[in-house]
Order: sequence, then structure tokens, then C-alpha cells
Amino acid sequence: MRLPIASGVATGAVAIALYPLFQGGAWFWSSLGAILIVTGIGVLAGHYTLPGWLAPPVQVLAVFLYLTAAFAGDEAWARVLPTWDSLARLDALLTTGFTDIQRFAAPVPDSTGIVLLTCGGVGLIAILVDLLAARLRRAALAGLPLLALFTVPAAVVSEPISWPAFIIGAVGYLGILVADGRERVSHWGRAVLVRRTSSFTVTRPSPSDTGPLRLSGKRIGFTAIALAVLLPALLPTLEPDPLFGFGVGNGRGGGNSISIPNPMVNLRGQLSLPENSTVLTYKASDSTPRYLRMYSLDIFDGEQWTMSEPRGRPEDRTSDAPMPLPPGQGASVPVTPATLSVTVNAQVRGLSFLPLPYPVSKVTVAGDWRPDRDTLMVFSTRNTAGGLTYQAVTAEPEPSADRLKAAAPPATAIRDRYLALPENLPDAIRQLALQETERGASAYEQAIQLQEFFTETGGFVYSLATQGHDGPALTDFLIRNRTGYCEQFAASMAVLARVLGIPSRVAIGYTGGTVTSGGWQVRTHDSHAWPELYFEGTGWLRFEPTPAGGAGQGSATVPSYTRPEVAPATPEEPSAAPSPEPTGSDSPTGSAADRREEMLDREFGGALTPVDEGMPLAARIGIGVAIALLVALIPGLIRWQLRVRRGRSYSRRAGDPNPGDTASPAVVRAGGGETRREAAVAAAWAELDDALCDYGMSRQASESPRALARRLAEQYVFEPEAAAALARIASAVERMLYARTPGEIGTLREDMRSVRRALAATVTRGRRIRAVLLPPSTLLRMRAMGGRVLDGFDRLENLRLRRPARKGA
Repeated sequence: MRLPIASGVATGAVAIALYPLFQGGAWFWSSLGAILIVTGIGVLAGHYTLPGWLAPPVQVLAVFLYLTAAFAGDEAWARVLPTWDSLARLDALLTTGFTDIQRFAAPVPDSTGIVLLTCGGVGLIAILVDLLAARLRRAALAGLPLLALFTVPAAVVSEPISWPAFIIGAVGYLGILVADGRERVSHWGRAVLVRRTSSFTVTRPSPSDTGPLRLSGKRIGFTAIALAVLLPALLPTLEPDPLFGFGVGNGRGGGNSISIPNPMVNLRGQLSLPENSTVLTYKASDSTPRYLRMYSLDIFDGEQWTMSEPRGRPEDRTSDAPMPLPPGQGASVPVTPATLSVTVNAQVRGLSFLPLPYPVSKVTVAGDWRPDRDTLMVFSTRNTAGGLTYQAVTAEPEPSADRLKAAAPPATAIRDRYLALPENLPDAIRQLALQETERGASAYEQAIQLQEFFTETGGFVYSLATQGHDGPALTDFLIRNRTGYCEQFAASMAVLARVLGIPSRVAIGYTGGTVTSGGWQVRTHDSHAWPELYFEGTGWLRFEPTPAGGAGQGSATVPSYTRPEVAPATPEEPSAAPSPEPTGSDSPTGSAADRREEMLDREFGGALTPVDEGMPLAARIGIGVAIALLVALIPGLIRWQLRVRRGRSYSRRAGDPNPGDTASPAVVRAGGGETRREAAVAAAWAELDDALCDYGMSRQASESPRALARRLAEQYVFEPEAAAALARIASAVERMLYARTPGEIGTLREDMRSVRRALAATVTRGRRIRAVLLPPSTLLRMRAMGGRVLDGFDRLENLRLRRPARKGA
């Protein structure tokens, strides 16, 4: 019966690791009920020696009845036996549970469907563990289903699982192994606990001692757990990505999983809604509307545009630091600074990405929001934007046409990610890109020509009554009917730009909206998609291929830098963009870095703080090595502290015993005694014993103090002074042990110092260093302490419930 109980305890212990996935505790108590049912049936099967193959089916049936009673009892017969209605109820709950798992980010609420899924899964794991450990007697293999259960939070939640949860789960698995070992031993007889007795001397294990063999399995198990918990703290941290899914946290990852909707589908849905509801309102310090981006789509597979999983570093939380610098944007690019205050409608649900202008240098928002460094999308795995009011500082680039024409080729990393196209892209689309642009023109000039092709010369018509953005629809839009809405325009221009070698991506968000009293109002019909093209030294710039005005997207605007004849400010000209405070420091002709710093200083009371990139690897390795050295010095520090404490005792001169005190001590206890003399002599003798152990010298348990002193002096050829000092210590110990009146015993400090020097002179330098840094006497004490802890487990295992004796027996 020991193995079924150990299996149930191990399953419950590992199930505790699921706590980061849930907001409440209903899942645990429901799962605990399933574990108890499986364990109870396992115990009964062992007690009545049922066939091993019979227990698992009975356990499955019992768990099913339990789930029926717990989650569909109202529809079940007698609240336990299944009916068609109860089966339908369970099926509906399972469907709802799977939907909720996809919809919510961890920690998820304790909905009935999710709790049902969790309870059933934990019950299945408990059955597998019981089958492997108790039925098939493969205790080690029982760790596989436990590991599968443990990897669920490790895969979903990128932040590390707490060490107490890990220790509890590991001890649970170790309990299965111990129970299996004791089951095997019980076939040969009852295990005998070797008791240890304390004495004045420190007993060294002899070659015939079976204690280490008896405890070796437990020592290995507990040592492995201790190393698994402590060793990672001493090593430099790596930066792993989450095992699965989409996460935020350590390195590029860390945080909780999050699922996002299809941006293109949401865009089409919002544009087609009959009711034009308010999504958000905002105020800008320069009273200028701005596009507000949420998603950045960088992958085109020939069928649709999708986004790479965003990732956010813990140190990049918007509450802790300014935003990362915009990729590719040089310090000398003229910018237009502004501060926006955005309020999202409280009726907006499930919005995990903040609508923001691009680029943004600072975001002040409540909650755990983090930016993706590559795209500057700001998102959260714990909070939603509905009802939030937040502030954003932006410094939008306003480059000149000459600067964009002279842009250098993009970096390799940008080309590899933002020029990728499927091999099966139709040749007609490739030819169209070359046909509508001039060969030999700069990338910027070709981008302008593509924008004009969609807005002026191509004969395109804006309409919502079109197909999607997949491959056939894209070809039909570009080559044949040329009718579509912003999705087709943005996706098409991004594809054509990549054909021409211009890095591109598709942004999804909102246009600037319509002006209201004191600000701007953004509605669902302002949902929009637009392409962003990359120019080295300037970064990502918005282009607008969707026709504007009454026949197109009503609130769409064409960026000023896409009109060469109305080029923005140069270093010799002031910017046309209005500024709330037209001072010299606010002129857009300043560098981007200076403008970011000035804006942050004015709006947030402090200059720009560089983003912390994390501790260098060499520094982390150095800190890990230093901590490891400090841990290695612990035995030496313990030995030094013990030596100092003993030295204070035997350095004092002990006086005569109190009048009338004629009792002779039978045993001298180290660290204290009935009189000061006893304490001093005991401390000196214990220190001598530890010194011999540290220097690798033996002392036989049957050897008297006088015989020990004589042997050491002769064997190691002590100087006369050291030999006399050792003889005085031995004499003091014998008088304290055996004499009725020990007489006067002076201070033993100088004698101990002389003996220690004599002992140290007889060993090598390496042995002396080891005696200071890793003293064997302290290591043996630590080992003995671990043995006593393991003895406690043995005593618990040997407990037996005894039946009361019958009367008259």
C-alpha cells in the first residue's frame, strides 16, 4: 500500500506547480479530489491483491463518475451516474474550457470549463503514475507523466517557477523512489534503523560502517534537489525564449503567454460595422492628429500578412524606463516632438496592445506594459487597454527628400527579415513592381512612385465590398479589378516594395480621427492599415497608398515627406510643424536624441535615461564565481567561529570549585559543563580532536588522553616544549574525567597554541591550507547533521499503527 500512497502524494505535489496558471484555487481542490479517488482505489487494489490490469480501468471509471458528480451532478441520475444530459453538459463545459484557454492569458480565471479540463488532466496523470509505480513496479518511469505535468507551467509561463514549488514536486518524486525501495526490501524482511548515540568524542566512520550505504540513495536524492535549486543561482543567467507560444519576459521573453486576434480580420470587421462607435479620444500638445499603430505585420507567406511574436524584456517595462530607441533612426534626423494623452473607451474589450504613434519615446500607463524592441509595439499579458488613460511622448522623424534619396543600403538583419517573399509569388506581381517604377531610381523615389501608382495613376477604387488579402485576391486586386480597401492597398504596396528591395511591413491601427472640442475622436471606422518602409539612417516611415477623401478612407492623410515639392525642414529652414512652446530648444532642427531628451525633461522631470541592456556576461560570470567562492568558504568560517568560541573558554583561568562541590564529573560535555574548569578542559580537548582530524591524524576511540599524547610526541617528533604542552592538556582531561578533586587547572591557551603549531609543522602546506578553507572536522559534522535528518525520515517510515490489545488476551 506504500506505493499507491506515494504516487498520489507525488502527483499532488507536482500539481502545486500549476498555481501560476490560475487566479483562484478551485482547480487545486477539484484536482485533489480526483487524486484522492485514484489513490484510494490503488490502495484497495493492493490490499485485496487485485490483478494489476484491473486497477487502471476502475480508476478511469471512478474519475469519470467524480467529474460527473462535481460538474454535471444536476443532470446526472442520483447526482453520480451519467445520463445523456450530463454527458451533453460535460461536452459543453469542455468546449467552453478549450475556448477560454485560447482566449485568456495566464493567470486564467477559475471558470468551470477550465477547472474541468484541469481536474480531468490531473486525474489522468495520477492514474498513469499509479500504473507505472504501483502496478508495473517501474517507479523511475513514473517521473515521465509527472514531468509532463510539470512542463505545462514551464511552457506557458516564461518566468521561472518558484523554488518551493520545485522542491515540493521533486520531494514527491523522490518519495516514490524511496517507497519503491522499501517495498523491495520488505520482501526480504523489515528494514532496521541504525541508531546513533552521542558521545564526548567525535566518532569517525570505520570501513565496516553500513550507514553510508544505507543512506546513499536518500543522500543522492536530496543532494540532487539542493543542487538543482542552488546551482542556477550561482551561474550567470541565460536568456531563454519561452518553450512554446507567445511570451514576454526574460531576455527577449519572460512574462505570461498571450494570444492575439488576427489583425486583418479585426480590421475588416471594424470597417464593416454598421455602428461607428468611439474607440478612444486623445489630445496632442501640438494639436496635430497622428496615426495610432497597434500591430506591425512583418511576415508574408503568399496568403496573408502575419506578425512575429512580440517579446518584451522585464527591464523594459514602461513604468521603469523610456522606450528603446527606434531601430535605424539616426541621431541627426529632424523630428517633430509632441505629447499625447489617450483615453480608451471602457467598452473596448480584450485590447492588449496600446494604440500609439510611431515612434514613441516614453509611455506612462498603469499596469505591466512592455515594448517589443524591434517594432516598438507596446503590449501586456496581464492588462487590457479598455478604460485606460495614458500619456505618450513621440518624436516623429521629418526627413528631407535629399536625405532619403541618399540613404545607405539597409543592414543585413533588416534585409533578411523584411525582404522575405514566398518563392511562389506570381511573376505578374514582380513585373508590375518593375513596370511602375523607374530603373536606377533611389529606393525613396521608387517608394513615392508606388504610392502615386495606388493613389493617382493606377486607377484604383476604394470599396469594402471586396475579398480578402490572400494570394489570389492580391493578384486580382493588383492586376484586374483594382478595387479594395486599406487592407489590400497596404498589403499590396508592402509586397511591391519588397520586390524592389525596399524593406517593408504592414501596420494596423487607426488614423488620426476627427477633431472634437479639445482633442481628437477615433471611431471604429477609422481603423486602418498602412505600409511602413525602412530607410537606413531614418528608420521606419509611414506611407499612404489608400485613397483619401470622400471616395476612400475619409481620415487618411499622406505624409509630408512623401511630397518632394513640399519637403520638410532642412537644417537651414524652420519646421512648419507647430510647437506648443516655440523656443530654441524645441526647434525640430535638433537631433532626434537631443529632442527626446528635451521632451522627457520637460514632460517627465528628467533627462533621457539609457535603456539598461542587462549586466554584461563577464560581470555575471564574475559574480557567479565570487558567490561560489563565498559558499565554498562557509565550512572554513564555521570552523573559525567554533575555534574562537572554544578559545575564549580555555583561555580563562579556571578557579577552584565552589565550596562543598565534591561531585566528580563523569562526562565532559563540549561547549559547556557544570563548572568553568570542565567547560575549559572540554573546549581544549574538543579543539585538539578537531585539529587532529583537520591535519589528517587519527585518534583511536580506545586510546586514553595520556597514551595519545605519548604517541603523538613520539610519532611526529615534537619539540620538548610542544610535547610538555600536550602532556599538560592530556593530564587536565584525565583529572577532569577521573579525579575526585581535579585541583588547580590554569589557562590552556598557550599549551593549545604550542600543540597546534607542532601539529601543523608535521604536515604539508596543502594540508594546512585545506585545514583552514575546507576543514574535514566541519565537513564531517555537516555530514552527520544530514544523516540525522535522514534518520528522521527512517523513523517516520518505521511508524506502525498498532491495534489496541484485546482484553483478556
